[in-house]
Amino acid sequence: MRVIAVANQKGGVGKTTTAITLGTLLAQRGRRVLLVDMDPQGSLTSYFRYEPEQMQKGVYEIFRRPGLSLQRVVVGTPVRGLALMPANTAQATLERQLGGRPGKGLVLAQALHRYRARFDIALVDSPPVLGLLMVNALAACQQLVIPVETDFMALSGLERIMSSLTMVSKSLRRPLDARILPTLYDPKTRSGVEALRQIYRRYPQQVMDEVIPEDPKFREAARQHQPAPVLYPRSPGVLAYERVLARLIPGVIPTAEAG
Repeated sequence: MRVIAVANQKGGVGKTTTAITLGTLLAQRGRRVLLVDMDPQGSLTSYFRYEPEQMQKGVYEIFRRPGLSLQRVVVGTPVRGLALMPANTAQATLERQLGGRPGKGLVLAQALHRYRARFDIALVDSPPVLGLLMVNALAACQQLVIPVETDFMALSGLERIMSSLTMVSKSLRRPLDARILPTLYDPKTRSGVEALRQIYRRYPQQVMDEVIPEDPKFREAARQHQPAPVLYPRSPGVLAYERVLARLIPGVIPTAEAG
C-alpha cells in the first residue's frame, strides 16, 4: 500500500479537496483507495454526510483499541472502490489521553500496515496543527503533498510546515518526499501571480509544476456532497488534479492525454 499524506499547518488551503479529488480519481481508475480523516474537525468525514460527533468507528478507535478489524474502523462512500476511515471529534483529546505511551506516533502506520492487502493507496487528510495526529500521518506516509494557497498570507504557513518537516524527518531518521502543490490560483490577480512566483523562487526543488486553479465547481460539488470528478470530470480543477496524480503515481495517465 502506498500512503500519501496531505498536510499544511494552515487551514483553508485545499487539503480536504486534494485528498477527496485524488482519491476519487484513483478509484475511478480501478485502484482500491482508503481516505483517512486525521483532522478532529472532520471535514473529510462530513463531506460524505457522516457526523464526526457521532462516529463510533474510525481513527479514534485505532488509537484507543489497537488491533481492531477493518470492519470496525472503515465506512463506505458513494464512490465505488473508495472507503473512508472517518474522524471523531474526540480525536482532539488523544494527545492528552495517551500521555507518554510508547509508540503513539506510529499508531496509524501500524494500522495501515495491517490493512495493506485490502487497499492499494491510502490518502491521509491531516489537521492543520503539528501534534500527535499530524506526526502519525507523516510517519505513515511515503509521499507528502502540501497544498498551498497562492496568497501571501499562506506563505508563512508554508514556511512553518517546511520547518516542521525538517524536525520530523530527523525524528523519523528518514527524509520525507514532500511535494508543494499551489492551489486556489487566480492568474487574473496580481497577488496570486506574485505569490506563485515566490513559491517557485523559495522552494524550486519541492514545488510541483502543476497548479490547481480557483474552480467554483469544487464548492458546488461539496454542496452536493459528491466528489468533483464525479459531477464535473472535465472542469479545470479536476483536470489539473489528474496531472498532479500522474506525477505522484507512476502509470496514471491524465484523461486529456488518454483521449
